Amino acid sequence: MKKILTVIVALVMAVPMSAQYYRGGSSIDKSNLYYGARFGLTMANTSGDIDLGTKSGMTLAGVIGMQVSSVTPLFIESGLYYTQRGGKGTHEDQKWDSNLNYLELPFLIKYGIKTNSDFALLPFVGPYFSYAMSGKTKKDGVKHSSFVNNAFHHPDMGFKVGCGVEYNMVYLEAGFQIGVADISDTDESTHGNAFFVNFGVNF
Repeated sequence: MKKILTVIVALVMAVPMSAQYYRGGSSIDKSNLYYGARFGLTMANTSGDIDLGTKSGMTLAGVIGMQVSSVTPLFIESGLYYTQRGGKGTHEDQKWDSNLNYLELPFLIKYGIKTNSDFALLPFVGPYFSYAMSGKTKKDGVKHSSFVNNAFHHPDMGFKVGCGVEYNMVYLEAGFQIGVADISDTDESTHGNAFFVNFGVNF
């Protein structure tokens, strides 16, 4: 994670102060508030004592962002996400296939960098807080709730880091979700992680 943060900071610092900065579709001197919709793919896993491999899921979200300074292209973005995570693999000689369906609230800091007249880069980093509303875990073919029989906790939190690209109103982003909360409902320590790609629009 330190290497990723170093790259993002270097990218931001390398842009000359005389360059034009945009949120993307709207110049920063025209609007300081935007709304957006997101649809995407997650490739999730768990790490730690319960180490499960990649499982794919989807993301649906509505977001809102605001410029926090009138002189720099710094934005704070939040919203409400529905995201599917979990993992698939073998633990203690049992085959696990776990689904965890979260409602998620992120708080992201974004920096808008105009690359030309149409495109803008938006590197971002920030924490997220989420709660698993539902989920099923299959152990050796027997399916039950993901929150009973020594499986998982409902709450989770961690950090997101990545970069978005905006073309007028169209938006695309990719990044990593790194869990720091212990989501295991056992004496074992386990964290949820994901790689995500989201597509959407900003208004």
